Amino acid sequence: MSPALKYFDNEYDSIIRHICNSSQSTSPQDSDFDDTYYNPRLDSTNFLEGPLSYNPSTRLRQLLARPGIVVAPGICDGISARCALEAGFECLYQSGAATTASRLGQPDLAIATLNDFTDAARMVCSLDPTVPVIADADTGFGGPVMVARTVTQYARAGVAALHIEDQVQTKRCGHLLGKQVVSREEFLTRIRSAVHARDTIPGGSDFVIIARTDSAQVLGMDEAIIRLQLAAKVGADVCFIEGVKSKELLEKTVAALAPKPVLVNVISGGLTPSFTTKEAEEMGAKIIIFSLVSCVAMVHAVRAAMQSLKKTGTDYASSQGMGPKNFFELMGLNDMIQLDTQAGGTTFREI
Repeated sequence: MSPALKYFDNEYDSIIRHICNSSQSTSPQDSDFDDTYYNPRLDSTNFLEGPLSYNPSTRLRQLLARPGIVVAPGICDGISARCALEAGFECLYQSGAATTASRLGQPDLAIATLNDFTDAARMVCSLDPTVPVIADADTGFGGPVMVARTVTQYARAGVAALHIEDQVQTKRCGHLLGKQVVSREEFLTRIRSAVHARDTIPGGSDFVIIARTDSAQVLGMDEAIIRLQLAAKVGADVCFIEGVKSKELLEKTVAALAPKPVLVNVISGGLTPSFTTKEAEEMGAKIIIFSLVSCVAMVHAVRAAMQSLKKTGTDYASSQGMGPKNFFELMGLNDMIQLDTQAGGTTFREI
């Protein structure tokens, strides 16, 4: 409990205010961080050995501590999550844009609420509770108290990690233009609130806090890196600069934030080049997410199916031979039949 309570010391807050308001320094100094957050229970060395945990947040920490990049495809609903699990991915990413589109049919303009996000996460996390889900939490949906509530709600839903950003409340997709960001101090308040909330979850939570900055396109890469260095000092577990525009800038980011893990977000046609997982790993990134991989693919597939149905009057071609039973098998039908049989039921003896 003590590491979390430290965040709200007046002395620590005055240090952060001094850093944020300083016009003479463009990078944080070691002397500014006498009270750097440290929780020995969450030290990465604790997660280097042993079998992968069934607890998704613990498992994610193990994946972060061990060799190899964590690849998390963006999912937008139960169908896309099932497809990602079938493909063998060991981590999933719940994109804010994907959640807003799939649940509301709206663009990513801060329209979806905390309830929209947690309801979607609860469903996705239930499909395979051992697979870590990293979830977008936008700006935390409000001030410090609301940020803290967001963390506890996500953790209760089964999410392994979330990222909170420094855009203003009326945010937009990180790959659109015209973004605005809050001050350094307000961003750090969000991160401190998130870490404090995690550390006060009864039982000692391993929940992973990811600090995301959208300031690179607004204030420049140097400011973005400084913000994440500060966020790491107040307890962020992973750092995420949205919209890294080149290989060189990603490598610069990784070097500046080492040894803190760095997340890179790849959206085809977005601000960041379409790095492959191998390329991102070679550049030093520890997590790569493909936010809209399922959404965009779904749009193309559904558009084609609807146009084919409109033109031909049948869905035979678009079904590609997949009947109802095949579809339900992808959705977990066989597991349900097995459970019923093991319980002594006969409901699904013939199906």
